[in-house]
Amino acid sequence: MDKLNKYLNIAKKDLFYLCRSITGEGVRKTFKVMKKHFPKLRIKRIKSGTKVFDWKIPPEWHVRKAYVMDKFGKKIIDFDKNNLHLINYSTPQDREVNKKNLLLKLHYDLKNRDAIPYKTSYYVRDWGFCITKKQRNEINSKYKDLDKFKIKIDSKLDKNGYLNYAELFLPGRSKQEILISTYICHPSMANNELSGPIISMSLINFFKKQKLDKGLRFIFVPETIGSVCYLQKNINYLKKYVVAGLQLTCVGDERQYSCLLTKYQDQLIDRIIVKTYKKLNLKFKKYNFLERGSDERQYNSPHIDLPIASIFRSKYGTYPEYHTSKDDFKVVTLKGLKGSFKVAKKIIITLQNSIIPISNNKCEPQLSSKKNLSKLIKKNKVVNSRNILNFLQYCDGKNDLELIAKNINLKLSDTKKIFKTCKNYNLIKI
Repeated sequence: MDKLNKYLNIAKKDLFYLCRSITGEGVRKTFKVMKKHFPKLRIKRIKSGTKVFDWKIPPEWHVRKAYVMDKFGKKIIDFDKNNLHLINYSTPQDREVNKKNLLLKLHYDLKNRDAIPYKTSYYVRDWGFCITKKQRNEINSKYKDLDKFKIKIDSKLDKNGYLNYAELFLPGRSKQEILISTYICHPSMANNELSGPIISMSLINFFKKQKLDKGLRFIFVPETIGSVCYLQKNINYLKKYVVAGLQLTCVGDERQYSCLLTKYQDQLIDRIIVKTYKKLNLKFKKYNFLERGSDERQYNSPHIDLPIASIFRSKYGTYPEYHTSKDDFKVVTLKGLKGSFKVAKKIIITLQNSIIPISNNKCEPQLSSKKNLSKLIKKNKVVNSRNILNFLQYCDGKNDLELIAKNINLKLSDTKKIFKTCKNYNLIKI
């Protein structure tokens, strides 16, 4: 847990105030910090304009400064004071506007007068500023309708830029893998942004010292477009080797535990998540897949269908500080992170210990052609042809031995005997 506290402090000191977006220097600076602690972290890039499934990587966004200045030369809104003040991906501006037109470009939170909301405009060319409701009211009351304001946004949309993501792989004895995904694209927010990377880094530190049965693949991607990119490049490999995975986000508060399971809630990872919460005696809320909102959307989409579910403390969009300047390290605590780390670690250990066989045959194998096996099954009450064929029907990479035993109405001990036989005769792989 000392390492967890270490990564929490790194997030507070080195990562929180970086102006991250789905592209740009903020992401690269974040990876630079992480790479100091994890030299094996591989940072990759994909060029702006690249087609990825139905999406296109946008131009790389850069911003140096942004402010609104009143007629007295005072900066009444300043990006340098809080990078949430600027709508993410705002286009360059150098103009004067009157109060009426200024107010049209100011966004605020109706519910929390002291919070700066977080807004983006990734795929629609636009600009604007975000302020507290209190600030908005002050501007409206203090200045006259004809007063002029200087708008300065020193930004750039570079068509020759890149989108960056990063991954780190811990190999296991088998080719099967567990995928751990988190996003790295939000500025100055703790729970919705940095809690996932903190837990991921802590898991890397823990499992890199272990002998693993299954490989652990950690990815850090800009939300949505980053996971789309990663899937475009790696989907065939992922579908072949990934047996389960977790999406980590909003895992740093102390309020509750929750999860969002896969599309049909029928995957191994779904059962293990629920089982883990119950074993740890934790009350939790289970969300319907229709309430999805992060990268589980991409991982469970048609023709992708990876067995990846999400775990949270308070789910995104459900806590009052979400997507505002109030999502800080008063929301994210060491205690909250410790709870999430314990859950994620337990889930991964359970997956590591799970035997997930995959049939080596397309269609049903002809058992009678395998002479030695044929002799064996004639004499054995448990390892008979019917039980073997039933066993193989569920060797599709979605079930562990425990679930297969349940599906074929056999004791786990008897299912293990069938497993050993199938393995010896090269009917399955793990």
